Amino acid sequence: MQNSPHQPGQPGEQGQQGQPGQAGLPGPPEKVRMPGALIFVLVVVTAHALGTVVGGWAITEENQSKQEHGQELLLPMGMAWFVALFCWALAALMVVCVALARGRRPWIRVVLIVCLSFVTLGTVFGFIGSLASGAPSLAMFVIAGIDVAALWMVSGERGRHWFSVRSPAPISLQG
Repeated sequence: MQNSPHQPGQPGEQGQQGQPGQAGLPGPPEKVRMPGALIFVLVVVTAHALGTVVGGWAITEENQSKQEHGQELLLPMGMAWFVALFCWALAALMVVCVALARGRRPWIRVVLIVCLSFVTLGTVFGFIGSLASGAPSLAMFVIAGIDVAALWMVSGERGRHWFSVRSPAPISLQG
């Protein structure tokens, strides 16, 4: 039945009223490519998700190490576990958004905007904190700039156009 002429969808197949079937269309439909700027945003979100997982693990590990050595804890142990679980849940949400972004669902854009807003605020405050301590961090400045650019891309026209269910596929926007 693999190459049967009676198999539905074969080239030249006629519909019920003698009209050409779907297979009579001129070639397969063109795949829609995600703009390069949004791919960059998804890479940034993935990197932040990995960093968030490591951060959650580091909080619990540092707290346990301090507890074993009789030192003062960074946070009460219950709070440390809550922060770690929150970090891991946030990272899982970011990874799900990255995995489903090709589906162009509008809720993914909203979640990405919220997550990137938190991350951007964190990196901006990290840079301001490094300035206040007298040791400005170039890495925090660069990461904050990348986060602002990623947030701008998702919340701007390209993000709205890509994640809008009603709009046609973005053909003219190159990124």
